[in-house]
Amino acid sequence: MEIKTTTLNAFIGACGMFAKDLEALPEEAFTKCFGSKVRTVADIVHEVNLVNDHVGMVMRGEKPFEWPEGDWIRAPVEFNTKTVIIKAFQDSSNRIIETINSMTEADLEGTVQTEHGERTRFERCRFMTLHIWYHSGQLNFVQTLLGDDGWHW
Repeated sequence: MEIKTTTLNAFIGACGMFAKDLEALPEEAFTKCFGSKVRTVADIVHEVNLVNDHVGMVMRGEKPFEWPEGDWIRAPVEFNTKTVIIKAFQDSSNRIIETINSMTEADLEGTVQTEHGERTRFERCRFMTLHIWYHSGQLNFVQTLLGDDGWHW
């Protein structure tokens, strides 16, 4: 299978599962705090979007924004409803899908400089895909804390 097809299918698949997990959560779950050290669903989605946007900018050869300093990423105050949060995730994901679609196999095999050294664009896409899956597990955990142990995929 071609690298581009594999990359695109994996990313779209992860985004689809994440979106279904978000849709399955009730409105109040998005900003509910489960403890002083626990991030909200809004915080998690905001981080996923920041990672996607930052990596996407690097992949496209754009100057990325400065990464927020401090501890865990927290969502801005306006990132406070299910509708706003899901739309932001879809927009961020669609930008990456468009980026991958615009690239050739050679582009994806080409390298970019990252905070961890030189990586291929394919590796950066794989990172974003795994990052989404990781946070999908956190969404599933929140779901169970709210009494929902069903599969929504």
